[in-house]
Amino acid sequence: MQNSQSPNTGKASFYRWATALALITIFYNLVEGLVSVFFGIEDRTVALFGFGMDSFVEVISGAGIWHMIRRMRRNSSEDQGRFEGTALRITGTAFYILTIGLVFTALADIYKGRRPATTLWGIVVAAVSIVTMWMLIHYKVKIGKRFSSRALLADAACTKTCLYLSIVLLIASFGYEATGLGLMDSLGAIGIAIFSFQEGREAFRKARGELCCCGAQCSDLNKG
Repeated sequence: MQNSQSPNTGKASFYRWATALALITIFYNLVEGLVSVFFGIEDRTVALFGFGMDSFVEVISGAGIWHMIRRMRRNSSEDQGRFEGTALRITGTAFYILTIGLVFTALADIYKGRRPATTLWGIVVAAVSIVTMWMLIHYKVKIGKRFSSRALLADAACTKTCLYLSIVLLIASFGYEATGLGLMDSLGAIGIAIFSFQEGREAFRKARGELCCCGAQCSDLNKG
């Protein structure tokens, strides 16, 4: 795509868009995490609680992206700095801890026959998240391609994983409301744990300098 803007104008436009997208991602995940954890505890749904904890970890990852954009603005480099690397390692560790906690809690709930009071809030949160994640992916890919930013395209690919997590939560929450089987909520938590493990692994890969995370999703995004 040919851009008629001057290099300086183009860079300024990119930084404005990238900063806005990073801050929206951080703010949304923070609010989503608070709502999900509150209602996850209130309604005794481990899937919604795990989804909320995952959102909090995403805030750390988003802070790393935001810091990278600020640093790029100063020296025009997409190579990660010390702060981003540290943020990624903390993110990866948190995802692994979350994975273990969710699996053990879900298995304990299955063994003891526990079930949520309701998963209606899980349906609401998941539906809002699916729409929000889709919009963030759309604009991150659009801006990433427009300005040839590998960092923003990689972040868009990871946001795609958040979209999958929302779909898992929606299926589990709707499944419980439709069947009344507590197993649905527990299986949803295990599904979230699987994605959390993958996100943790990819965070450590990015910390080692492998910018394009989330498996083959970056190449898929670049084709569009």
